[in-house]
Amino acid sequence: MPRPRSLTKHDLGVAALAVIDRDGLAALTMRAVAKELHMATMALYRYVSDREELEVLVVDEVLAGIDVSTPAEAHWRDRLTALLERMRAAISAHPATVPLVPRHRKSSNGTRRWMEAMLSVLNEGGFDGADRVIAQRTLVAFLLGSLENEHYASINAPATTAIAQLSPEEYPMLTQTAAQARKMSVDDEFRGGLAIVLRGLADRA
Repeated sequence: MPRPRSLTKHDLGVAALAVIDRDGLAALTMRAVAKELHMATMALYRYVSDREELEVLVVDEVLAGIDVSTPAEAHWRDRLTALLERMRAAISAHPATVPLVPRHRKSSNGTRRWMEAMLSVLNEGGFDGADRVIAQRTLVAFLLGSLENEHYASINAPATTAIAQLSPEEYPMLTQTAAQARKMSVDDEFRGGLAIVLRGLADRA
């Protein structure tokens, strides 16, 4: 197969993301991306050394369009909410990539740019030293856990209905809670959980 005259990191990220969107994360291989680009597999190694490098490019591609600006006059909680909502939306547009974000968040330019914006808002909100570290990591942990729940253990999944139908004598709180969960959306879950986290952080600001 003829090799394109030149490729950019963006070209590779787009091709790798197309493979994942179409065939799932397990389908991401050097061979699959080379085929997507209409080039020989060995030629792809001129640009990246392995699948891990491709994964980082995918994360960069998913997050490339995120706006990390927030109005300076807004409350720090509103600014953080905007940044978290944007990250959630970008990743949810490509749900098969959810596992890649925690794996490569320290290597991806996209995640580093987003985290810098988060830390700047926290700093302006009065967080410093260890409190800023804990606040930032708590927010990231909440976001990543929420994405896992939303796309792999959704509140609307059949398993929630099954739990609601267990014996209420044996599991009174579990069945009652699952019955309530069936009436809620993934947005309710995310925004309600984020509100709780931000209220907790406010005590440390």
